[in-house]
Amino acid sequence: MSRLVIFARKLDQGGAERQIVALAKELKKKGWDVHVLLFYIGGVFDSELAAAGVPMHFVDKRGRWDVFGFVIRLISILHKLRPATIYSFLDLPNILSVVLGPFIGSPRLVWSIRAAGMEMRHYDWLSRLIPWLEAFLSRAANIVVANSHAGKSWAAARGFPSDKIVVVENGIDTARFQFDTLGRARLRAEWEVVADETVIGLVGRLDPMKGHEFFLETAAQLVKTRKHLKFVCVGSGNEQYAHRLKQHADALGLKLQVIWAGPRSDMAAVFSALDILASSSCFGEGFSNVIAEAMSCERPCVVTDVGDSARIVGELGEVVPPRNPDAFVAALATMLDRIHENTDLGSQARARIVGQFSVERMVLRTESILDGHS
Repeated sequence: MSRLVIFARKLDQGGAERQIVALAKELKKKGWDVHVLLFYIGGVFDSELAAAGVPMHFVDKRGRWDVFGFVIRLISILHKLRPATIYSFLDLPNILSVVLGPFIGSPRLVWSIRAAGMEMRHYDWLSRLIPWLEAFLSRAANIVVANSHAGKSWAAARGFPSDKIVVVENGIDTARFQFDTLGRARLRAEWEVVADETVIGLVGRLDPMKGHEFFLETAAQLVKTRKHLKFVCVGSGNEQYAHRLKQHADALGLKLQVIWAGPRSDMAAVFSALDILASSSCFGEGFSNVIAEAMSCERPCVVTDVGDSARIVGELGEVVPPRNPDAFVAALATMLDRIHENTDLGSQARARIVGQFSVERMVLRTESILDGHS
């Protein structure tokens, strides 16, 4: 079988990275000659791929401005690998696959795009330049894989060739993400949650797109009418931005109600420790792994109508417009009532993920694209 190289930055904690690992492992089992090529070593999922026997190659990028040496090393690795297909994930690997293609035998280029409706005014000039360049070069890709219907529409609006864009929704490892009774007890003890308290959690990096400010404003309103609530924020981000968020929480009178849990790797336990998963994203989401993983762990969700979030939760969740704390308060209040009235809501949420968003389904769809039968 011809060689496939999956190309990405680093296997750190994240939705795209988890999909890379799941895909590479399953393709390896099916006999594909699959290699993973990364900018950086030291990702949290490196050991999982190594244990699965998937060959990994690291370009050893030495910083943002390590450009010339990085490109030379990258070309050298690709010359040795001689891939028939490069499946690149996210903007900079997508761009590099086009720029370097002629130097390495012009392999078939499959791009993966994961976001939808990004608002680039929140980021620096280089972060704004890269998506523009990606859209400009997109016609050079043989096919573009969006992980959401919202992502496909957004890419076409940015100038991607619509006839080359296909949707392959994320696959959730439901064996990994299932309700963890012991993990729930352990984390709730760590967070000093008492027995009669309900925990509402936001899981995601501390970034403007995730809407932490609105989540906190929602919490401040909700505690006025509902008792025995705790709110937890799981994830890390820019230190200055994190400091501003914590100051905002304190100013809203939430010092005792909000837990800043930081980054975690034991995500099944994290989801299990929650009673409701809240996704307050303002923009940028394509297919939210966090929502689907929480549902796989039998957690009901309240989400903003960003990306494909409404499609993921269906009628089992509550969906509100983004940037609307009043609507979010009402939706959370509704969900608090629903989880007491319908004790099967969590198991119904898991069944939806098992039935519609499995890893097997994602892999089969991806294989057809990699084989040229999109």
